[in-house]
Amino acid sequence: MLVKMQQMPRHFRWLRLMLAVTLMVMASGCAALGPQLQAPDLSMVSFDLVKGDLFEQRIRARMKVQNPNDLELAVRGVTYTIELGGEPLGHGLAGSSFVVPAKGEAEFDMLVTANLAGTLLKLIEKARAQGGSLNQVEYRLRGQVRLERGALRTVPFDEKGILKLR
Repeated sequence: MLVKMQQMPRHFRWLRLMLAVTLMVMASGCAALGPQLQAPDLSMVSFDLVKGDLFEQRIRARMKVQNPNDLELAVRGVTYTIELGGEPLGHGLAGSSFVVPAKGEAEFDMLVTANLAGTLLKLIEKARAQGGSLNQVEYRLRGQVRLERGALRTVPFDEKGILKLR
């Protein structure tokens, strides 16, 4: 009886090890079978000053998101950072929920708190140094789309484009 008692812990250790390996294999198999989401394409449609003073501005950026996936994306929010001409402009969270159809597109608004005056002064200085004018400026939008459901809850994005100034 004493010999069997000493062998049981080793048996249980082996059983626990096999169970752990089995669970890891099953988990990795499920992840491999799940859909691989491509990053959505985001672009800035418009950029309007809502209110502001010399030190701080509230800007409404109208964004278009295009879904290259075969599944609809139920978006819970978007975290982002915006740069204009390589200069940091603002960052934050667009907390509105919306659905982007499979292989479709949707638009949403983001509110940005920024120091636009300081950023524009830097951009004007750069344009003067290069002997050009400020009719258009490059933008970069980085962040993550947070999804309502699914195994993958965040999809990163990094978009660049040209913003034409009036």
